[in-house]
Order: sequence, then structure tokens, then C-alpha cells
Amino acid sequence: MAGRAVLLILHRGDAADEGGLPGDYRKILAIVREADGPVQVRAVGERLGLDTSVHGKLEPLRAKMTKLAARGWLHKRGDGRFTARP
Repeated sequence: MAGRAVLLILHRGDAADEGGLPGDYRKILAIVREADGPVQVRAVGERLGLDTSVHGKLEPLRAKMTKLAARGWLHKRGDGRFTARP
């Protein structure tokens, strides 16, 4: 792949299904889909067993969720919470 960037997280339209995503991203998607409504990053972190009392522990998770939103797997609302795309 010399000289060409490879996306680890494919755009939703380019992937046959979420099975092509890395395991941690699939877990995040599952948690958001199971939620009754929009979820905060902290709630997802708690479900993943992260120490949510330390702000720095949530930032990598926030980046992953934002990347999923940018690729069309999640929707990031104006209030910073996330929902699953239908």
C-alpha cells in the first residue's frame, strides 16, 4: 500500500457490514444500539469498564466514537451525545 492511506474504519456505505470493523469499535456500536436513547461518552465508557473518573481515559473513546460518526456508523448530536444510525 505504498503511498496510499488505508482506512481502518471504513465508511458505512463501503463496508458490507460492521464485521469489518475492529472489535472495540463493534463493542461501541453494540452499546449505543442497546441504549434507549442518545448516550454520552461516559456511559459507554462505564459499560466498557473504563475508569470514567479520569477525564483522560475518556478522550480516546470519544475519538473512536467521533470517528464512527464521521464514517456514518453513529450520529453525533449537537449536545455531544451519540445515537445509532438506522
